[in-house]
Amino acid sequence: METLSDNVRDLLTLHLVPGVGPRLTAALLERFGTAGAIRQASIQELCEVPYLGETLAAKLAASLSTIDVDAELAKMASHNVKLCVLNTPEYPATLASISNPPHLLYMRGAIEPQDSKAVAIVGSRRCTSYGKRIAEAMAADLARAGYTIVSGLARGIDGVAHRGALKAGGRTLAVLAGGLSRIYPPEHKDLAKEVEAAGALLSEATMDQEPLPNMFPARNRIISGLARAVVLVEAAEKSGALITAHHAAEQDRPVFAVPGAADAELSAGTNGLIRQGAILCRGAKDVLEELDGLAGMQPKAAPPPPALDPIEQTLWDYLANEPRQLEDIVEKLGLSVPRLTGLLLGLEMRKIVRRLPGNRYERA
Repeated sequence: METLSDNVRDLLTLHLVPGVGPRLTAALLERFGTAGAIRQASIQELCEVPYLGETLAAKLAASLSTIDVDAELAKMASHNVKLCVLNTPEYPATLASISNPPHLLYMRGAIEPQDSKAVAIVGSRRCTSYGKRIAEAMAADLARAGYTIVSGLARGIDGVAHRGALKAGGRTLAVLAGGLSRIYPPEHKDLAKEVEAAGALLSEATMDQEPLPNMFPARNRIISGLARAVVLVEAAEKSGALITAHHAAEQDRPVFAVPGAADAELSAGTNGLIRQGAILCRGAKDVLEELDGLAGMQPKAAPPPPALDPIEQTLWDYLANEPRQLEDIVEKLGLSVPRLTGLLLGLEMRKIVRRLPGNRYERA
C-alpha cells in the first residue's frame, strides 16, 4: 500500500467525496490553505466558500468524517496504481497550466519528462479503414519523431492511435473517464497493459468509478491538456471528439483536423473544424512543421484581428470592455446556441477570442 504524506492523504479524502471536483477543490484550498484545514473546518466556515451553501457544506463535513481512505489505497495497491499530485515535480507541467487541472491523477505506469513533448490523436469510435490507416500512420510517425501519443483508449481511432505508437516503439498515454480498476472498454484490457508498459494509464476518477457519459467531456480536457497539439481523425458532426477540440482551443493548443470526403458523415465534424479555422492535416509532417514553427517563434505583440464578417465584428465590439457570458452573447447576436458555439470555436482557433471558466468569453 502506498505511503502518503498527511497532506496528500487529506487531499485524497477530499477527492473521494462525491461531487467535489477540481473547481470546488481549488476554491476550498484557496480559502483554507490545505486539505487538512478543510477537514477541520466548521460548517459555518465552509459556507464562506463559493459554490457552497449551508446544505452542501453540511453534506461535505459529514462525508469528510466517513470517507474510508484505506479502502481506496488498498484498491490502488492491488492494481499497481499511484497518485500524481498537482504542484509536485512529477505532475505534468503542460496539464498543470490548464484551467481547473485535476488535483490528483491516478496512474498505472509512469509519466516521464519526455512526455511533455506529446500530441493527442482522437476521433470517432465508428471509424473507417481510411481513418484507421491515417491515425495509425500518423501516430507511428510522430512517435518515431520523439512525440508521446495521448488518447483515450476508446474503440476506433483512439485505440488505433495507441497501437500505432506502440508498433513504432514509442511512448503513449491513455486517459480514462472511469476508474483504473475497471478498464473500459473491456476488450481493450490487453491494449491497456501494453500502454501501461510503454507509458501510463491515467484518470482523475476514483478506483471503482464507472465511466458515466457525463465524465467523458471532463476526461477530454486532460487529453488536450497533456498535449502540445490535438489532431482529430474522423469525427461526425456531433462527435464527442469535438469536445477535445474545444478544450484544446481554450487551452491555446493548435487544433489539426484530417479532411474527409465532402459527403462523408464521419468526416462532417473534422471538415467543419477546418472550415472554422482548424489546421488541415494530411499526416505527421504537417503537425511537425507547425510545432517546429511554433517552437522557433519569438514572442510578439498581438496583431489586430483580421477582417471579420458582420456577425464576428458585432461580437468583437461586444467584447471590447469585459468578458461576456455565453447567454449574453446569444441574446446580443440573436443566434442559436449550436451556431454560436461553432462561431466561437472558429474564433478561438483563429486566436481572436478566448474562452474563460464559467462559459465566459473575452478578446484574445
